[in-house]
Amino acid sequence: MTIIPHYSRPEEITHDFLREVDKHLQDIVSGKVTEMYEIETFADLLHLHPTHVSNTIKEYTGKSPCHFYQEKIMEVAKQLLTTTNQSIRDVAFMLTYDPSNFSKVFKRFVGVTPKQYRTANT
Repeated sequence: MTIIPHYSRPEEITHDFLREVDKHLQDIVSGKVTEMYEIETFADLLHLHPTHVSNTIKEYTGKSPCHFYQEKIMEVAKQLLTTTNQSIRDVAFMLTYDPSNFSKVFKRFVGVTPKQYRTANT
């Protein structure tokens, strides 16, 4: 007999949101899609209202869905910077950032610029 874990609804919504973010970012990196989703798109995939998704995740985790989305985008950026020869500019464009804005966001989340990160980790 298989035991199915019971999740609270806020935990389930958060888990499902993060799963969809991961799937979408894999599609971005593989080139299946070229446009970044908005929170509203993820809510649509979950068949929920965007405000409900946003409020639920914020209440459950203390952080907004945008924070988790940005955090996961930066994880993908770190991976691309250390495992590919793509320029920082190309990584920024792939992740739909203007290169100068990408550097600012990257530094805010990671603590160093993309160039510093690549140099220290390759």
